[in-house]
Amino acid sequence: MKILGISAGTRNGNNDSMCKEALMGAKLAGAEVEFIRLLDLDIKHCTGCTVCVRTLMSGQGGICTLKDDFEWIKDKILDADGLIFSVPIFEKGALGLFRTLLDRFGPRMDRANNVIGTEIARENGGKEPDQRILKNKVVSYMSLGGSEWTTRVQCDMELFSLVPMWKTINNEVFDWSSNIILDDKRVKKVNEIGQNLAKAAFDIEKAEYLGDSGICPHCHSRNFYLNNNSNEAICCLCGITGEIKTTDGKISFHFPEEQISHAHNTMPGKIIHVNDIKQTVETLKEVKSSDLYADRMKKYKEFIQPVMPEN
Repeated sequence: MKILGISAGTRNGNNDSMCKEALMGAKLAGAEVEFIRLLDLDIKHCTGCTVCVRTLMSGQGGICTLKDDFEWIKDKILDADGLIFSVPIFEKGALGLFRTLLDRFGPRMDRANNVIGTEIARENGGKEPDQRILKNKVVSYMSLGGSEWTTRVQCDMELFSLVPMWKTINNEVFDWSSNIILDDKRVKKVNEIGQNLAKAAFDIEKAEYLGDSGICPHCHSRNFYLNNNSNEAICCLCGITGEIKTTDGKISFHFPEEQISHAHNTMPGKIIHVNDIKQTVETLKEVKSSDLYADRMKKYKEFIQPVMPEN
């Protein structure tokens, strides 16, 4: 059983160190461990060309046109039974490099897309997507910040689990963490996170979330989009719509049971999204064939061109 640690921090900095501390805990619990530093890799930004999802949904397996180290780290991630991320906090959220990795995972690694892509490939004798994507996996996240500016990062991190529907075990924020390697209490907590992940990976089907309970009882998020005309709220992570209530000074989030089938981390919720995108693509394809669309695009193309640095 293998646990892969991924640090998004600087060489031998706090994120490297805490990622390794968590891996020490995982090894103590009986896991084989491996370590990757994201900054050592060439991972290009997703261009939004949609080739990956179009080839996935046409029985060609899902292809990325970019040539870099992403396929290498994707294989490492898919071969692991559990993942532990240690990521610095920039502007209250995960740094851009983590988001770049998440963007490259995107629709190509979405569980619903891969279930549908597999069915299409089998029906038409095409190439099935990588079946490792559909294998259950456990993930833990550690976010390290230099102050209390941390309020968005847990939601950012959890999106990585949401896409392939992998199980999150811990999603911990360490604020004021500049001297974390000298904080024995926190170092012990990090080691325990590694142990928790390894134990969960030995029996993934029974693995349970062990982190902060949060406000949303479904996904544990504390981030919500609020309606300023009512007490209606939408969870920024799982997308469930409900109501925010305050009882005896405590805030809680309540929603009807049927909202679970709309949650973005459930298969029914993902299928709704797949159908929404399919309808959007079909509508755009029809619109693009019109003279009006061609005229509008001609206007914007001819108005101005992007400036570029001189060679």
